[in-house]
Amino acid sequence: MPDQTVAEEQLSAEDTKLVTLARHSRTRVGAAEGAAVRDQDGRTYAAASVTLPHLTLSALQAAVAQAASAGATAIEAAAVVTEAPALEESGLAAVRDLGPAAPIHLAGPSGTLTGTVA
Repeated sequence: MPDQTVAEEQLSAEDTKLVTLARHSRTRVGAAEGAAVRDQDGRTYAAASVTLPHLTLSALQAAVAQAASAGATAIEAAAVVTEAPALEESGLAAVRDLGPAAPIHLAGPSGTLTGTVA
């Protein structure tokens, strides 16, 4: 993951909210990861990773799918909470479909920011 480390206090209040939503989505269902995205109208969508016999989605893919199915045409920012050291490519690609320049914040399970893909 190409990352640019950003101090948590440098996150905007809106981006801090994304990290919080992603963290709670992960914790609520005991998933491997949680994610949240903010669309062009400021609406937020949060999701946890899905692993079923016939469907596997990263949390980021699921959050982008929710936004797109609600009519979002752009993603302004995203956050992922996971123990993984880097973003998986499919989630990154999903965000880039609607937000080519959207920052994606990566945080550990405690919500501590570990990096940002700009």
